[in-house]
Amino acid sequence: MGDDPMARATVQILDGSTFVVSDARGEVDASPAEPHGLFHRDTRFLSRWSLTIDGTVPNALSTDDLHYFSAQFFLVPGTGTVYVDAPLSVIRKRSVGNGFHEDLTVLNHGAEPIDLDVRIDAASDFADLFEVKDALAKKGEYYHRIEGGRLVLGYRRERFVRETWISASALPEIDERGLSYRLHLEPHGEWSTCLDVVAAVDGTGETHTGTKYGHGDDRAKPEMQLSLDEWLSTAPRLACDWPPLARIYERSLVDLAALRFSLRVLPGGALPAAGLPWFMTIFGRDSLLTSLQALPFASELAATTLRVLAATQGTRVDDFRDEQPGKIVHEIRLGEMTAFEERPHSPYFGTADATPLFLVLLDETERWTGDAQLVRDLEDEARAALAWIDEYGDSNGDGYLDYERRNKETGLENQCWKDSWNSIIFADGSMSRLPRATCELQGYVYDAKIRSARLAREFWDDPALADRLEREAAELKRRFNVDFWLADREFFALAIDGDGRQVDSLTSNIGHLLWSGIVDDDKADACARHLLGDRLFSGWGVRTMAVGEGGYNPIGYHVGTVWPHDNSLIAWGLARYGYRAEAARIALGILESAEYFSGRLPEAFAGYPRALTAFPVEYPTACSPQAWATGAPLLLLRALLGLEPVGDRLLVDPALPQSLGRLELLDIPGRWGRVDAFGRGRLKMT
Repeated sequence: MGDDPMARATVQILDGSTFVVSDARGEVDASPAEPHGLFHRDTRFLSRWSLTIDGTVPNALSTDDLHYFSAQFFLVPGTGTVYVDAPLSVIRKRSVGNGFHEDLTVLNHGAEPIDLDVRIDAASDFADLFEVKDALAKKGEYYHRIEGGRLVLGYRRERFVRETWISASALPEIDERGLSYRLHLEPHGEWSTCLDVVAAVDGTGETHTGTKYGHGDDRAKPEMQLSLDEWLSTAPRLACDWPPLARIYERSLVDLAALRFSLRVLPGGALPAAGLPWFMTIFGRDSLLTSLQALPFASELAATTLRVLAATQGTRVDDFRDEQPGKIVHEIRLGEMTAFEERPHSPYFGTADATPLFLVLLDETERWTGDAQLVRDLEDEARAALAWIDEYGDSNGDGYLDYERRNKETGLENQCWKDSWNSIIFADGSMSRLPRATCELQGYVYDAKIRSARLAREFWDDPALADRLEREAAELKRRFNVDFWLADREFFALAIDGDGRQVDSLTSNIGHLLWSGIVDDDKADACARHLLGDRLFSGWGVRTMAVGEGGYNPIGYHVGTVWPHDNSLIAWGLARYGYRAEAARIALGILESAEYFSGRLPEAFAGYPRALTAFPVEYPTACSPQAWATGAPLLLLRALLGLEPVGDRLLVDPALPQSLGRLELLDIPGRWGRVDAFGRGRLKMT
């Protein structure tokens, strides 16, 4: 990778299911430590894309990646000194489509002519994203050919065929490893070419780049710029006395726009993909929660998410895919391993929480937007989701939603949001047994039934169903507050495992219980004290697991890290129960941490105490941008301003930290049209 320190930075540009990950010079050099590449539909179509001038990779002067769909790289050859006084410079402009288009320009700044060898090396391993993550070997055959002035890199496994087509406007010398030019530049002269890289699936490649836009066009993807401008112009406008908040807010909106995703085989519109680089696909839980976070700002995401997930809802019993009638999908993949059923993601249903969350979002979307037709259109799917909760979701008949993977080889062992293998453990660090009924799942079911009762009564003309759901919710709440409560430790058990034991670790999950409303009032104060206590609250946010628990690890994925989305739901839950100062303290910690990540909250960061590190330490493999981390500042704004739809009006009840000063959120869209919210920080944070 050379000695250029800027080269170690990562640049990501994306357009739906296509994205490029490179270093700050525009170099793509895939390795286990660097998941670089051009990715399209879950396959890496380029694993190497390297520019050399006279055999040397240029150094980076500056990188412009302010737009998620394009980037510019300003480069100079290495000079061998600490001074940048090179006689020439290089500019790479790259935009993503169905592949990418790159404008390459070489400038001679000297008073003498210069001869140069310009070379672009290209290669592809055509790795499935699962193979990239797990470093698995390929089973097909590679090939290459030169045809019609372009280089074709290919891979074939039976009828699964993927090709990368590489061409240029200035005719190069082409060999199987790339493109070459021998240049002569006059004094102060320049040379340029357009490079097109097309991802072809089964012999078909759509050129969204290249000649359609043309070399030298400063907006190589004008329709995407227009889309982003429209997206930002329709969102509420924010002003705040604390300057970082405006930057964090804009970063969230731009990243949310970047993560919009659609599949042609499904209904139109866009829903949020889960995150870059690993999860640029439909993710039931992530898309639902992100859409919920974004409702006051971009409600169209929720409607599309609901319709897409309804269209892919389970219809049969299929143990390989963990599918059951009425269950909401977890993840859909399109790569080689899925095509050959080496992974079950075609689609995969291994999640227990997406189904009740589907019902929660359906109700909240109507409450916010007034879209009654959406509720009526999805009545059958909502009823099927309710039936799944009762008929399939409770595998052992104890009245609680649980999970146990049916695909024992490749399915997820934990099918809650903390889905790593070791996340549901006892206080002594020992493993719980399947099936597991985690506490937050019961909260989601309680909330889903309360909300579905309203929908049944007001939109489905079924008061009998409404009455039944309300009775079931009340009984679930009563039983839950007995069965999950650890009286000696004064918090709710993380889960009840397959042996009927209370999994007694103190975790952030109790905050989700407050959000759902399942917590009895006399237990809420204890939950709030734990959430803001030193064991769970790091100073930046609430840890996933408390310090002192047997499995605690400040850099463990779900056993001690801080997740921004988790904290946004916790803050919302605390506010629901009247703990507004506590909610504000958590919100401020998360927002302050965003400053250290250039306004973009990562998927997770370490749970070290704030006093120890003085800055938040990023988790090493965190997705960024990641959808529900991107949505976290939006939900925190809702919690701080106390935004709640009440009929056709928006209730505004601010409770802000003093350090934020005055906060304005203008033109908030909803069933009321557009309204403004104002607040002034009066809460002193200790």
